[in-house]
Amino acid sequence: MKRLGINIDHIATIRNARGSFHPDPSIAAKYVMQCGADSVTIHLREDRRHIKDIDVFKICKNKKIPVNLETSLNKDIIKIALKYKPDFICLVPENRKEVTTEGGLNLIKNKNKIKNFIIRFQNKKIRTSLFINPNLKDVKIAKELNVDCIELHTGKISDLIKQKKSYTNEFKKIRKCCKLANKIDLEVHAGHGLDYKSTKILNRIKEIKEFNIGHFIIGESIFYGLKKIIKRFKVISSK
Repeated sequence: MKRLGINIDHIATIRNARGSFHPDPSIAAKYVMQCGADSVTIHLREDRRHIKDIDVFKICKNKKIPVNLETSLNKDIIKIALKYKPDFICLVPENRKEVTTEGGLNLIKNKNKIKNFIIRFQNKKIRTSLFINPNLKDVKIAKELNVDCIELHTGKISDLIKQKKSYTNEFKKIRKCCKLANKIDLEVHAGHGLDYKSTKILNRIKEIKEFNIGHFIIGESIFYGLKKIIKRFKVISSK
């Protein structure tokens, strides 16, 4: 069985939209673990559009929660990551104009910078992952950089599946990357844009050890959790 990491960034998005304290991502982190998640993912963006520094502190402080902290290559964000010492750090690209992460890291352009960060993480005994596009060249470079695992960007295949277009070529690309990674002893994770259907399709690839899913799960939980909450308020208001 593959592990499931839950990205709770959009709990913070809902909170920040109101400028309030509710819902609290640190409470969400505990709850998703109680519900069967294997780990919690949070992304501390440079513009703090969802997760804030205090969220990272509170979530990482709870040692019962395996935390995967996504960070850009910004030295100030890296400093915060090293301060709070999550279990895992996944380096991701970041563009402030993007709504969501639009692709994988440019490993060739940022190779030296990434290498230095990885050494610092490993000195703190933090497992490291790179968020990369599904191509063989990046898998090989990731191995050269001595990371523990890679996370393959699944945005393209997810979009093709949603649009009911042929996803065969993209699936083959991902499978080839997974097989190579497994051969050279790199653990493979997959994430971005995943829903029920795309996850089921990618689950055929045995080399994938973990799915990281956020937006879809938080969106679905709004619908499927509404009934219970409305019932509770109906009981309160009927007294």
